[in-house]
Amino acid sequence: MSLRVVLADDSLIIRAGLARLLEAGGIAVAGEAGDAEELLRAVALHAPDVAVVDIRMPPTHTDEGLRAAGRLRREHPGTAVLVLSQYIETAYAIELLDGGRTHVGYLLKDRVMDHAVLLGAVRRVHAGEVVVDSTLVDALLATPAVPAALAALSAREREVLALMAEGLTDRGIAERLTLSPRTVGTHVQHIFDRLGIADSWTDNRRVCAVLSYLRAL
Repeated sequence: MSLRVVLADDSLIIRAGLARLLEAGGIAVAGEAGDAEELLRAVALHAPDVAVVDIRMPPTHTDEGLRAAGRLRREHPGTAVLVLSQYIETAYAIELLDGGRTHVGYLLKDRVMDHAVLLGAVRRVHAGEVVVDSTLVDALLATPAVPAALAALSAREREVLALMAEGLTDRGIAERLTLSPRTVGTHVQHIFDRLGIADSWTDNRRVCAVLSYLRAL
C-alpha cells in the first residue's frame, strides 16, 4: 500500500506542485490544508503516514506550521512530519528535533521541487529517520574554522556527522564516502563517545548527535 500524505501550505500553487510530484512517485495525497488549524483537522480525519508542512502559514506567517508540527508529533505520533521553509533557519530546525524526536525532517522549499529529494525525504521520515536539508551540511563543511562543540571530532567524523544530519543511514553514508558500513559504524560510535552522548531509553542518540551539529553552526 502506498504512503499517504497530508499537505499544508497556504499557496494553492505550491500544494498543487507538491501533490503532482508525490503522486508521480506513487505517494497518495490524502488531504490538503491552507493553515495550521485545517492541517490538524486533516491529520485527525485522514491519519496520514506523513504531514508535509510549511513553517510560515496564516494568520501571522511566522512559525504557525512549526508549532502545528510539534503538536502533531505529540497528538498523532503515528504521523511523521516533514517541515518546509523558504530559508534555512537553524533555530527552527533545532526546535523541531529537540527532545530526541525521530520521524521528522526540515527542508528548503526550493529543494523539494526536485522530486527525488522530496520523495526521498518523505520516505525517510516515515521510516523513522531524521532529515535535515543538505544546505546546512554544506555550510558546516564549507566553514574554515571548526566549531568548538565539534572540535573533538576528526575531519572524517565531522563529515559522517554531517551526512547523519541529512538523514543517511550507515549504509548510505558508506556509499557516499566509499567506506565499508563497519567503518562508518565505528565512526558513528566515536562521534557518540566524543560528544558525550550515552545510551538512553528515552533519547535517540543519532538525533542528539544531529542536534549537537546544528547547535554548532
